[in-house]
Amino acid sequence: MQFSNAIQSRFLKAFHAGIVAVTLLIGSAGSSYAQENPGESAWDGNEYASARLISATTAVGQDEALRLGLQFRMQPGWKIYWRSPGDAGLPPVADWTGSDNVEAVSMQWPVPKRFEIFDIGTLGYEDAVVFPLTVTPIHSGAPIQLNGEIDFLVCAEICIPGHASVALDLPTGKPDLASGAHLIDQYRATVPATDTALAGMTVTHASLQHRPQDQVELGITVTAQGAPFTQPDAFIEGPGGAYFDAPKVSLSDDKMSAVLRVTAPPRMTLTSLQEEGVTVTVVDGPRALESHITPIQDALPLDSAMAGPTDQITLWTILGIALLGGLILNLMPCVLPVLSLKLMSVLAKSGKSAASIRAGFLASSAGIIVSFLLLAGAAIGVKQAGLSVGWGIQFQQPVFLALMVALITLFACNLLGLFEFRLPGRLGDRAAAMGAGRDSLFHDFLTGAFATLLATPCSAPFLGTAVGFALGAGPLEILAVFLALGLGLALPYLMVAMVPDLVRFLPRPGRWMLALKGVLALALAGTAVWLLTVLRTTIGTENALAVGALALLAALVLGTRNLAGSRLARAAWPVSAVLALAAVLAPLTMTPHSPTAGGQSRVDASGIQWQQFDPGAISTLVAGGKTVFVDVTADWCVTCQWNKKTVVEVGSVADWLSGPDVIAMKADWTRPDPVISDFLAQHGRYGIPFNIVYGPAAPQGIALPELLTANAVKSAAVQADPQARIATSD
Repeated sequence: MQFSNAIQSRFLKAFHAGIVAVTLLIGSAGSSYAQENPGESAWDGNEYASARLISATTAVGQDEALRLGLQFRMQPGWKIYWRSPGDAGLPPVADWTGSDNVEAVSMQWPVPKRFEIFDIGTLGYEDAVVFPLTVTPIHSGAPIQLNGEIDFLVCAEICIPGHASVALDLPTGKPDLASGAHLIDQYRATVPATDTALAGMTVTHASLQHRPQDQVELGITVTAQGAPFTQPDAFIEGPGGAYFDAPKVSLSDDKMSAVLRVTAPPRMTLTSLQEEGVTVTVVDGPRALESHITPIQDALPLDSAMAGPTDQITLWTILGIALLGGLILNLMPCVLPVLSLKLMSVLAKSGKSAASIRAGFLASSAGIIVSFLLLAGAAIGVKQAGLSVGWGIQFQQPVFLALMVALITLFACNLLGLFEFRLPGRLGDRAAAMGAGRDSLFHDFLTGAFATLLATPCSAPFLGTAVGFALGAGPLEILAVFLALGLGLALPYLMVAMVPDLVRFLPRPGRWMLALKGVLALALAGTAVWLLTVLRTTIGTENALAVGALALLAALVLGTRNLAGSRLARAAWPVSAVLALAAVLAPLTMTPHSPTAGGQSRVDASGIQWQQFDPGAISTLVAGGKTVFVDVTADWCVTCQWNKKTVVEVGSVADWLSGPDVIAMKADWTRPDPVISDFLAQHGRYGIPFNIVYGPAAPQGIALPELLTANAVKSAAVQADPQARIATSD
């Protein structure tokens, strides 16, 4: 036992001696490193990223604040994060509590870089970065020891937590410049300034606006001082560290003002943004400004905050576009069924007085304009309520579709002579005094209103631009743009009202009009059937057939008025009205189909494999070298169907969409879908059709015109991917 104890005692002495030797060796190495590299600590971390401390001086001197830096170096392809990392990631966190003669350490953040992978946006640094440190000693002139425990996250395709222990001693004495001084100053120059004069820019306006789906849009107007803007960007930090995506930037003509728009993160309310504000870091080349701002709710378009006379020009330009879009809408297939009604009205006026013709066309114009103003009022109300608003979205509602079926059936019955419109006594007498007939003005007014309702599922050239501007702006702009659209659609009627003699070139009324009425009534019946097919997608085939049967039964009851001795004829009007009302209200009692977001994957007759709409997958597909063609469509959108039959599913465009390098996505907006609504709003669109092409050379997408042409699609395909295989001619 004694022998064993002796051996154990000698072993413990040897072990202690070894520990002392290792400690002295490490201390000697650290001292040797400090002597050979004054103002620098040793590197520490992991194999993907490491950190160290560097100083601008070799000693403390008598300064009340010392300039140091926390330097990181990363392996190629790896990155660390900014203080607000984005959709993912964690910023470096430093603990300085183990330091000696250190009262405070202030860490500054250079301007970060944007990264995006799998549709996840982050902010950070790659290769290397230095975080400038301002160290305040407790006793000026006395030596300090800065000890830091640094936790960080380093990421590439995967993320790995890292830790570094760093320590730097600065002795007392004369402060000579250390080797790290230039590097610290280099990165300190990239830290955003808080002084507008130093930054060379100032934030002049910050506003908030409601957007569809309870979203809030933040608009920031920045004015340059001295040099104009080149490529401004902004990193926005919201309450609780909320991350904002990259803003959309609009520059003024002289590039001295910029408006930066960005949608607030989900569940971020207007109230929280107003109460807590946001921290905005605006960057334009080498200059950067950081400021904390409190935005205000603003009903005006964000562009209105940009100084200069361009606002009026922009609004008047939009009004001109709206007028032209409304005029072209007369030529779209949506309005053709209504033209049959107007044609009969015009033929009936052939040979009548100029006053009668003028009154009829003015009544139709009034019907159009009043209807557009009602649509504007409805859009304003829906928008103020924070709901989704868009051109033609009423066709997503089963009750509206049933109402349109009932109205079209009513007009068809009128053409067949089953009944006549009757005005109240005084109004009818006044119309008769004008020579227009007892019921003509009312019929003309309804024709104009009906033209407006059936025009809404169509999107003509210029119409999308005007509607997008209006629905993205305030109430006054919505009223102005919709009024211009109504004037454009009513312009042909107003022209005839100004020159009534144009009607005299039409043939005289005669028996041939009875046959024409039958043909036109059949055309209206076809429109009703089309609406029932749209209704079928929302409430099912059997339910849609039930609505159609009620409307048809209402028409048959009206037909009994022409049957001699029919008992039902006496009560035809009330019975027919009850049946029509039942057809309109029936969808309220029916269970709608369960919608599938964005539509299902399927192969159409042309061989195109349409994928389910997934906006989050677009960037990943493009990064993989694919071209993505997105078709936002709906069964009720006549222009969409025209594009499909004439361009998308025929010829070389169909062959291109069927190719291995192209992903075709169909976003079916027949029924309400917030994913599609948000996608449209992100591109400043509030109506369909909307087609856009993404590709390796155009990751942000190339939007196509409302009325597609094969050449437009081919041009976008080549721009998105110069290697695209698509025939230049069919």
